[in-house]
Parts: sequence; C-alpha cells; structure tokens
Amino acid sequence: MSKNLWIKRIRNYAGLLGMILPWLCFIGYRLALLNYGDLVNPSGFFPDSMSITYYLSPILAMVLTTASIVLMCYDGYNLRDNLVTTISGVFGILIVLFPCNPSHALDVEYLRLYNVGFFQIPYMITAPIHNISALVFFVLLAYNSFFLFTLSDGAPTKMKKIRNIIYRVCAIGMVFPMIFALLPISFPSKTWWIEMVALTFFGISWLVKGEAFKFLNDK
Repeated sequence: MSKNLWIKRIRNYAGLLGMILPWLCFIGYRLALLNYGDLVNPSGFFPDSMSITYYLSPILAMVLTTASIVLMCYDGYNLRDNLVTTISGVFGILIVLFPCNPSHALDVEYLRLYNVGFFQIPYMITAPIHNISALVFFVLLAYNSFFLFTLSDGAPTKMKKIRNIIYRVCAIGMVFPMIFALLPISFPSKTWWIEMVALTFFGISWLVKGEAFKFLNDK
C-alpha cells in the first residue's frame, strides 16, 4: 500500500469515527438506562454530554481511544502537521483517562463515594483535566482544518479552493460550538448537541481531506 493511500485511509477512519461517536454514545446511554434506570436520573432523552456516558457504557472510551490512536498514527506532510495531530490524539486519550464529574447530569450516588477513571483518583481532580483536554482537543482539530488542510504545494486548483472553503467552514464549525457553550443559554442536552455539531464538522473536514467525496477531488 502506498503512503498516499494509507494517509487517505487514516483521514477517512478518523473522520468517520468522529461523526459516529456522538450517536454511538447516545445508543449506549439509552441501552444503559434499560439496565440502570433505578440508579440513574437522566436529564432528557439524549445524554447531557458524551462524557457523562463514560459511567454507563464503554462506547466513549472505546471509540475515542481508537480515534485518538488513529490521529497519533497519522503521518502528515511535515513536522507541524504531525505534531498537531499527535498532540490532538494525546489530549483525546486524556479525555478518556480523566473522566468528567459523574454528578453533573446523572444522579448516581454511589459514584460520588469512589475514585474514578484509569488512575482511580477523585473526580474533583479528573474533571478539570477532562474539561481542559476536551477544549484543547477541539481547538487543535480546528487549527488543523483551518491552517494545515488548506495548504498546497503550488497554485490551488479550482476544486482545491472549494475544498479550502469547506475546511475553513468546518474549522469554524468546531470552534463556534465551544464559544456557544459559554453563553447563558440553556436547553436539554446542550453539551451533547454542541459536541455532536463540532464532531460532525470534524468528520466532514477529514473525509473531504481523505477524498471520500469524489466530486470534490481534482480531476
């Protein structure tokens, strides 16, 4: 397999995993409620966030870890490209290793009595690390889409200019939800929807870069 084909596949795998992750977490959340309904007080039909499903289903840890490894294995065009994707993958792993506050949206009393996560430490310590890691993760992914995917060796072709517009729109689509999260606007499962939108833009960006959409490729 040529290096170029390998890179395309890595991009497509990363994009696909990003797009399906929120929905897999949702499925895991709903299935968990069937078994643990007496222990969990859900905030709505959708989970309050993807992160909170960590305590109910292994899906978040499985898929995000896989996607993060894919990012770390990504062999880009230069050192900056490799650094951004590798560090993104590292922070993706940190999201899994240091879970969020279990009492944020789930009334799971027993979880508050025990240490959590891979390192089994209090969630008061893991939660800030989790939140910072998630923020850096999305910012780096947006940076990659806006500044690195848009690079070209020579004069960009017509289709490359179109793809660059898509990359930049996707980058904004990853960052804007993070800004929106800070606004004093509340609605059910706000964080989950914000994460879903950001990861969808991430997925589109990487799938386009992986040439999954043939009509956007150079002829």
